[in-house]
Amino acid sequence: MAEGSKNTGRSRQKTVIVPDMGRLQPQARELEEAVLGALMLEKDAYSIISEILKPECFYEKSHEKIYSAIVDLAISQRPIDMLTVTEQLKTRGELEEVGGPFYISQLTSKVASSAHIEYHARIIAQKYLARELISFTAMIQGKAFDETIDVEDLMQEAEGKLFEISQRNVKKDVTQINPVIKDAMELLQKAANQKEGLSGLRTGFEALDKITSGWQNSDLVIIAARPAMGKTAFVLSMAKNMAVNYNTPVALFSLEMSNVQLVNRLIVNVCEIPGEKIKSGRLESYEWEQLDFKIKELYDAPIYVDDTPSLSVFELRTKARRLVREHGIKIIIIDYLQLMNASGMNFGSREQEVSTISRSLKGLAKELNIPIIALSQLNRGVEARQGAEGKRPQLADLRESGAIEQDADMVCFIHRPEYYKITEDERGNSLIGLAEIIIAKHRNGAVGDVRLRFKAEFAKFMNVEEDIRIREFSSNMNNSLEVMPPITPEGQDFLSQGSSNEVPF
Repeated sequence: MAEGSKNTGRSRQKTVIVPDMGRLQPQARELEEAVLGALMLEKDAYSIISEILKPECFYEKSHEKIYSAIVDLAISQRPIDMLTVTEQLKTRGELEEVGGPFYISQLTSKVASSAHIEYHARIIAQKYLARELISFTAMIQGKAFDETIDVEDLMQEAEGKLFEISQRNVKKDVTQINPVIKDAMELLQKAANQKEGLSGLRTGFEALDKITSGWQNSDLVIIAARPAMGKTAFVLSMAKNMAVNYNTPVALFSLEMSNVQLVNRLIVNVCEIPGEKIKSGRLESYEWEQLDFKIKELYDAPIYVDDTPSLSVFELRTKARRLVREHGIKIIIIDYLQLMNASGMNFGSREQEVSTISRSLKGLAKELNIPIIALSQLNRGVEARQGAEGKRPQLADLRESGAIEQDADMVCFIHRPEYYKITEDERGNSLIGLAEIIIAKHRNGAVGDVRLRFKAEFAKFMNVEEDIRIREFSSNMNNSLEVMPPITPEGQDFLSQGSSNEVPF
């Protein structure tokens, strides 16, 4: 009941509206009876509604037990009829609790037709979700009155519980193949129209794009490495390529660094000025000019950064939807997965929580139809192994949960042999400054290794060919300066005058 507002001089009591909890909860007893009766009469009825209804969807406890017995029969591939259901309830010791054989026979006599069983089942499922929402809101309301509970924690719990309820009974309907073929042909045509034949988003790393065909929509990509291998540097280099070179809107969720730290890393990457100088501000005059010139690339770049610490997967879902809707984000990068949480839900272990996070990320990628790149830590197994091959990461090294490997469409490792004092390969080729991107799992394509150049002083990854071209250009410029003849006295006079239009010979 609502309490009316009362004037008390300067202050006024706030009107508090308490919901009427004396109402009968949403239910459909007659439909529950009709569905159970139809299940015992129609041979294929269970296959029609098995994905719609669970035992807890039934309001009447006796109906829940009868449906559980029917599920048992279906799982063991036994016939479902009045006699087998009665026998199964007897085996479970619940026959008398549900009203005995007489009540079972009554259920079958109340069914005129099973033609509308799916429609009836969906109504029962909706009533169940309504009851769940009522219980959920009542629980949240009760805790909201408790001043000992932190409001932020309560909001996280509420969001987690609401997400859990929303996932129940959510089944995507099957689709006839024709529209799917049309979508596939459109993607194929899009790839054919591109010079490189890429169907996904370009990263700017040519060898990587060639093996992946670009990052694909709805894919969850895990990029994993041990600390100090350059995970953040890799995704920042990639984000810069995508946003600046190809104008692809990128969202970067940094759980480890602040926005300013992340942008500083980007400035180091783009301007190629050592990070220590950017931190200290002690730049030479030519470096200030270099900074002013190159930083223009970052202005107006479609890069969106969020540095919310300890981000929950539910907060990410809300923010990601808004970013896609308002800014047309084409890819999401998360740095890094193990710093996320799934607060509001109860877990027996951290492994179970990470499993929920990775599964939710895959679901979000499918929902938004964009690729999601999540960085991940590797365990210490790499450090314990010996030899050049032993230091290469493996799928078993993924930290905390095998579900990460299971949920990911692609798993890539970053490996820099130089970090482990391995400076040459088996053929004697130098490995200094080289990084390997090891594609260890690729659900829709080939696995393999991609080599990139890593410039540690600039925390920057780049194509090997691009680095070679830059080196050759620099070398040619130096050689040209070395062989340039000295300036003659006449030339010196000309340069000092500066105003003459005649060139001395």
